[in-house]
Amino acid sequence: MTSKPSIQELQRQKLLLQLEYATEKESFRKQTASVGMARKVKRGDAWFPIRMGKSYYNSLNQLALEVYRTSDEEIEHNFEYGRPVVFFKIVETDKHSDGTAQNREKKIQAITYINVTCMVSYADSDRMVVTLPDNGKIAEIQAADQVGVQLYFDEKSYQLMFDALDSVMQAKNNRLAYLRDLFYSTSQQAGHFSFDRIYLPWLNESQALAVNKVLTAQDVMVVHGPPGTGKTTTLVEAIFETLKRESQVLVCAQSNMAVDWISERLVDRGVNVLRIGNPSRVNDKMLSFTYERRFESHPDYPQLWSIRKSIRELKQNRKKAGNSFHQKLERLQERATEIEIRINGELFGEARVIASTLTGAANRILMGQKYGTLFIDEAAQALEAACWIAIQKAHRVIFAGDHCQLPPTIKSIAAVKGGLGTTLMERIVNNKPEEVVLLQMQYRMNEQIMRFSSDWFYQGKVESSPTIKHRGILDYDRPIQWINTDGKIKNADSIDTSNPQTPSFQEQFVGENFGRINQDEAELTLQTLEDYFNKIGKQRLLDENIDVGVISPYRAQVQYLRRLIKKRPFFKPFRQQISDNTVDGFQGQERDIILISLVRANADGQIGFLRDLRRMNVAITRARMKLVILGHVPTMIHHPFYRKLYNYTQQLNQ
Repeated sequence: MTSKPSIQELQRQKLLLQLEYATEKESFRKQTASVGMARKVKRGDAWFPIRMGKSYYNSLNQLALEVYRTSDEEIEHNFEYGRPVVFFKIVETDKHSDGTAQNREKKIQAITYINVTCMVSYADSDRMVVTLPDNGKIAEIQAADQVGVQLYFDEKSYQLMFDALDSVMQAKNNRLAYLRDLFYSTSQQAGHFSFDRIYLPWLNESQALAVNKVLTAQDVMVVHGPPGTGKTTTLVEAIFETLKRESQVLVCAQSNMAVDWISERLVDRGVNVLRIGNPSRVNDKMLSFTYERRFESHPDYPQLWSIRKSIRELKQNRKKAGNSFHQKLERLQERATEIEIRINGELFGEARVIASTLTGAANRILMGQKYGTLFIDEAAQALEAACWIAIQKAHRVIFAGDHCQLPPTIKSIAAVKGGLGTTLMERIVNNKPEEVVLLQMQYRMNEQIMRFSSDWFYQGKVESSPTIKHRGILDYDRPIQWINTDGKIKNADSIDTSNPQTPSFQEQFVGENFGRINQDEAELTLQTLEDYFNKIGKQRLLDENIDVGVISPYRAQVQYLRRLIKKRPFFKPFRQQISDNTVDGFQGQERDIILISLVRANADGQIGFLRDLRRMNVAITRARMKLVILGHVPTMIHHPFYRKLYNYTQQLNQ
């Protein structure tokens, strides 16, 4: 008997995930072995040097250690809640052993890893808290002289995804099996409830339709939100209305930042949110609805803390306890468990929304919990296996996101070709188009900035709100322009791509794992921004707090631009108003002015991962009033998307 198509597809997903797992693990091994510490620090994957803060037991009875970054360089890092890390020591060893004075001075630095895996509890710009096993290794970490910390291979997340896929494949005659078969079927219809449509005059027509479809969906529904269309507003409203019919819902997203954002919006609406896992933006408002802070604030917590302290002391003085050790330990542990269950019961009983990342939904404190509705935000950036971790706990699923923006991050080329990047949301959009609502009114961009994206990615269905349609900074300004680093302004169709010329602004390759930069283009980017600032006027920029985003698809270019901005005295008064980051780093953000440095400039028309147009959709839709693209047109127009985009900008500016 052959297995169902849904199970066959999940088996294929598991094989592709194993490919990705193997690729990432091998990549990490090579990077650990060959990439220098300075490069890891620049990439934001390591902190060195660091200073140790206090160590303590947190409310979850985990040993925690504070770590401070002491480097002066402002480098954006990749440490965030739930990611595994390891500590290392830099040890100087003699290079030669012939004993001469000259050779005694020649030392080499060796990296020694401390054999304990820790987890990030939370991290901000220069301070991090990690939790680690209480096995004595903390003394070795604290005693080391030249010590640092780096990201470690995330084995746990993969294991959670593999376990979730196994559970889904093994499901029989239950709700999980039903949802599995429904999601993979093109013929099986999703069920609907019969409710009278509710009137929501503060939402636009497509937003109100989306909320009503969420309420009537019995199994699944997708809120497709293009840039600036108020996806989060719609999702918050849908959750708020759902809570009038259900006592509690589960809200998840791929990233901590997305979970924080929607949690904060729900709290603003007066919803009692219990945030599982620590927030990425650590402030009093965010912390106040975290599980850990609520647990610590419970009236019974001091008693629990006292019992846990007694347990630790009893274990340390086991010999003194003698024959009664096991009896005393068992009695204390039973009492601690009883109090912990009582506190958890009250916290979960009061909460209306349980919020976590998708992998966070596997947290032990959520074990056995079931929810009527699961909302998954950022669903188009989440691997299918990660979604199933949370779906196991739900009766129905609401997806929200945009599969025309950033896809999941996948390192294995073979896994990408095999379809690992096809998300569960995208699968449902294709299999169940009747369960999708496209939000069609955008409130961010000038009409001319928005129009190209709407036509290329959304069949021209996205429109601009009349309130922002003609928004701009300067009178008679050009909202979107492409500055050709080739220096010539002409129609793309008149450029002879069959007779390539070596560009005057050439890209450079910097390091095997670091990326490309284009120094001349970076200089031109900042000169363009300076000229535009002069047109606006310094006082107006400051008074109106006009903000700017400087974007590049390449991290190396972003780092280079960041250094240039810091060096230029002209930009000093505006430092707080200028953000620089990769396209991925700008997902979900917007600025008044956006400049995009495309970097690629070569005689072969090679554009690398800029062929992933979803990334460029994100880049060109961040700007509210002014978008400037800088790129070498003869290189870029080998691809039809960039050819059309360049011609579009030229037609607007004729």
